[in-house]
Amino acid sequence: MGGDHAPDEVIAGAVAAVREHDVRLVLVGQASRIRERLDRHGMVGKIPIVHADEALDMGEGALAGWRKPRSSIAIACHLIKQGRASALVSAGTTAGVVATARLRLKGQQGVMKPAIAVTLPTRPRPTVLLDAGATADVKPETLVQFAALGTAYAQIRLGLERPRVGLLNIGAEPGKGDKIAKRAHELLAGGHHGIEFIGNVEGHDLLRGVADVVVTDGFTGNVALKTMEGTVQMALSEVRHAMTGSRTARMGALLQRRRLLELQDRLDSETHGGGVLLGLNGTVIIAHGASNARAVASACALAHDLAAGRIVERIREQVSATRTSRFRRGHGDRDTPEKTEKPEKTVGSEQEEAPAPEPEPGS
Repeated sequence: MGGDHAPDEVIAGAVAAVREHDVRLVLVGQASRIRERLDRHGMVGKIPIVHADEALDMGEGALAGWRKPRSSIAIACHLIKQGRASALVSAGTTAGVVATARLRLKGQQGVMKPAIAVTLPTRPRPTVLLDAGATADVKPETLVQFAALGTAYAQIRLGLERPRVGLLNIGAEPGKGDKIAKRAHELLAGGHHGIEFIGNVEGHDLLRGVADVVVTDGFTGNVALKTMEGTVQMALSEVRHAMTGSRTARMGALLQRRRLLELQDRLDSETHGGGVLLGLNGTVIIAHGASNARAVASACALAHDLAAGRIVERIREQVSATRTSRFRRGHGDRDTPEKTEKPEKTVGSEQEEAPAPEPEPGS
């Protein structure tokens, strides 16, 4: 139910994922509206539906997870907790999806903060950038954990045994950056955590493929990502204008049509499936709010691949390798055991723990 073009484009993408990628799906949302769209595709009864009374609006922020405990996102998270689903895909509001998923799925043991990982269209293979917007305020130890999350993700997404990790900074030298960046560099360069750290990388390195994983805080990462998206869109627009500006240019573009289409496909964010919220007890894919059917199908295929690769277990193993005594100390603590947090009591917990509705009979 989330996204600028929901539910039509989302359902069309779900149908494409089933037909083209053989992905097994459950559609969560307003059953009558979903059934009507499925009927247009001849898929009624072939894709299960779980009804949800509410949906997060695109303008809702982080408090939406508390205000709407029976939203489609909350119920989808409950399906994952019950073991009836392996991953969640949504094109809804990023803040709402992140907040609801964190509330319902909880962070993995030992993970300080979750991070959104996205892939950048670099050569010879894509580059993973995280965090792209989940956690703005970080500590040096948080950035080290982001490196662990990115390493686990790149191992599955890119098929790399030891991905090269770079720390986004204002200079390549170890002493560059603010206190957080300097300390994070010291921790990463110290080794003993299973991370292949190559040092600092700068903004102009993001699309050069110098690292397989680039780590930064969510504020910087989100600004960098949107800056690159805008730059790529402008560049493609200028290329199209140049290739159609004259008769000679159009003839040249016709001769290069296959290469130009390959370039457009590689740079198009719709082919990459969206961002992945890492560090929770479940796999969450956040597609772009303006996603069309093709982008949604790509996101579903990505969710399928990550679930098959056991991304949650891989992250647990990688984070465990990075944990040291310094990560378990709070301010002022001296070699004390890790503090155990008391379980949170949440408003509407009775509703949250209620079992999600069963899929419609015959669906």
